[in-house]
Amino acid sequence: MLRIEHYTKRFGDTVAVHDLSLHIAPGEIYGFIGHNGAGKTTTLKACAGILAPDEGEIYINGLSIRENPLAVKKIIAYLPDNPELYPFLTGIKYLQFIADVFAIPADVRSERIATLAEKFELTGALAQQVSGYSHGMKQRLALIAAFMHEPRLILMDEPFVGLDPQASHLLKTMMREHCERGGAIFFSTHVLDVAERLCDKIAIIKHGELLRAGTTEEVKGDESLEDAFLELVDEGAGSEG
Repeated sequence: MLRIEHYTKRFGDTVAVHDLSLHIAPGEIYGFIGHNGAGKTTTLKACAGILAPDEGEIYINGLSIRENPLAVKKIIAYLPDNPELYPFLTGIKYLQFIADVFAIPADVRSERIATLAEKFELTGALAQQVSGYSHGMKQRLALIAAFMHEPRLILMDEPFVGLDPQASHLLKTMMREHCERGGAIFFSTHVLDVAERLCDKIAIIKHGELLRAGTTEEVKGDESLEDAFLELVDEGAGSEG
């Protein structure tokens, strides 16, 4: 579903990500872990087609995002860590706009919006302007927009930040259901206990360098994921699984 091949990204003299390779198969929830500034957001933005690689290639469903950007963007969803929504729109107008972008038929979009808004308990707020939403409400609206067009791959940067326990539980359930239908999810998180319970595979990155990647059990071994992560980042070295 997602193949990152020797991805490198520089900002001036700073190498944000160096020679990163990761493969994510259909049906997998893949967690991306690292300290702030490790290169997680840079990588996710590259997978979403926002940042072009300086070196390497990124393929989604067999398509190069460099050569086929529009075709790739039709089959993915990207949720940034701080969703930038249009504050002058109402919630329903924003979702209708996203549905237009992805050419979702009118009857299909109405059903999906109603179902997802009910799940995320946002139905009563859809008539309000986004400018009046709390951070958690904006996060839930962005999640509805992400799932609405049923993408093959969902990219999420810290998706659990700002969600209450009920919404967080719902998101975890929907992530698993999405992958059971053959989709895939690549997401960053600082919530290591959630990653340990939820992820099929995990990659740990530090200063743009991959320290370790593999199944959750391979990455953490006999320890908790938190202990394994702290040991790895302290050592600053590791191997890819």
